[in-house]
Order: sequence, then structure tokens, then C-alpha cells
Amino acid sequence: MSPPEVSQEIGRVVSLIQGRVCLQLKVVPGASRTKITGLLGDRLKVTVAAPPEDGKANKVICQLLAKKFSVTNRDVTVVRGTANPFKTVQLSGLTYEQAVVILQSILL
Repeated sequence: MSPPEVSQEIGRVVSLIQGRVCLQLKVVPGASRTKITGLLGDRLKVTVAAPPEDGKANKVICQLLAKKFSVTNRDVTVVRGTANPFKTVQLSGLTYEQAVVILQSILL
């Protein structure tokens, strides 16, 4: 299988940091629905129904991404920005190429 063609936008959202797949997010907590809404500059915009208190929104983000990327909840970790709307999330259990293909299908 040849590597997927990566658009500039997706290439800025998905990266390899120390050999691990990471996503750059812009999170909007307190929304009416939890969902991936699309790209916002160099980040993936995610709206979250949970409030930004006691890690509730971060937990919901991890659950959403685990479901979308077909990994377990423990394979998704907020590694930067736990108390900030700009987050870096690490995904374990899949390759960079797999993450790009899944993200492209989500954004269609």
C-alpha cells in the first residue's frame, strides 16, 4: 500500500512527535453536541458538550477520538494543553498513514 497523499492542512493537524501520532486540536467546550466540526487553520476543531471543568471535556475528547480512530480510550492521551482550548492529543495503536486516512474520511 502506498502512503496516502496528505494535504497541507491535514499535514499540519496530524504529526509524528518522537515517533508517536499526534493531533493538534482547537476545542470548544460547552457546545450543544460533541463532534469534529472540521479544520480551523492548523488545527482540528472539536466541539464538546461537556464543561471545561475537572477534566470532563478532556475525557469526552479522548472518548470521541478513540471511537473515530478505532482505538481504545486508553490509546488517546492529551499530552499538551490540558487546561487550554489548544491541545495536542497523542494516539497510540495506529500509524501516521492510518491516522491520515481516517482523518481524511472524517473530513469528507
